[in-house]
Amino acid sequence: MPNWYKRTEGHGVQLLSKNNITSVILLGFPYLEDGNAIFFILLVLIYCGTISGNLLIMVLYLVSKTLHSPMYFFITQLSMCDLLVTTDSVPVLLHTVLYGGSTITFMGCVIQFVLYANSVFSECLLLSLMSYDRYLAICRPLHYHSIMNHRFCVTSVTIIWLMGFMGTSIYLISMYNLYFCGPHVIDHFYCDLEPILQLSCSDTSILHNESLILGSIFVIVPFIVIVMSYMYIVITILKIPSNTGRHKAFSTCSSHLTVVSIFYGTLMIVYMSPTRGEALTLSKGLSVIYTVLTPLLNPIIYTLRNKDFKEAFVKIKIIKFQRLNVIKQCMS
Repeated sequence: MPNWYKRTEGHGVQLLSKNNITSVILLGFPYLEDGNAIFFILLVLIYCGTISGNLLIMVLYLVSKTLHSPMYFFITQLSMCDLLVTTDSVPVLLHTVLYGGSTITFMGCVIQFVLYANSVFSECLLLSLMSYDRYLAICRPLHYHSIMNHRFCVTSVTIIWLMGFMGTSIYLISMYNLYFCGPHVIDHFYCDLEPILQLSCSDTSILHNESLILGSIFVIVPFIVIVMSYMYIVITILKIPSNTGRHKAFSTCSSHLTVVSIFYGTLMIVYMSPTRGEALTLSKGLSVIYTVLTPLLNPIIYTLRNKDFKEAFVKIKIIKFQRLNVIKQCMS
């Protein structure tokens, strides 16, 4: 346990008015002192890999015309969500691991939660839209291009980001009416809704109810859409007479199904598990998987077995190599 936290703890619970609570203390992983250095290096490597992988997908989409299709457009938006949740949580986590804790302004804590919630809401809606894309491609191939046109894709993605912003705005408006009185210590490595509400001395029942409603709209409903889409997809695939045809049809949506399973699996475990005692340590560990590992795995899953991404990457390397040769010839 870091010394600065012991001094704060020694003063007991300090009641603060709404205007006076200026900072909160994130404890992170106080019982991980012996392995902090290894954990820190591992996080840095994962963070660099996540940023590089997701940026690479976005760059490949921009420079390669062969990737200008609805599915790859949605994948780039998913990469933006992953970059948002990673840059929102990992830098603070690195500081927390390195120094045994971290102090963040209260407003910074709220902003971190808002960005995190926005990325979660948007990713859920994006994954449901991507499942609808797979449904059209497999179950209604003749209508695919007429429905999934450029205008529909851009409009739907814009609506998704706006809906995520509106959902988090509701949290902000409700939080503005609360009084926060401490203790100003959060036993976690990032600012989530429940830890923030524990700092309030006001009645938070309204915000809890809003959270249930927003969770149903942005998490449960998209999940139902995904399940329904894949039910129709499975029925359609089973009707294909040849094994080769069934395998080819399933391979087009296997990456998306893997990402959905990892995303919703970790999300449900994190928010359904208890957050007290030893269960809190487990919850924080699962949160690391969700906020740190999932954004790293998504670009790997989508590009590892994807011929289009591989070909686009090879073309970029060839073009870069040719330009270097031209520069060398000019210099010589």
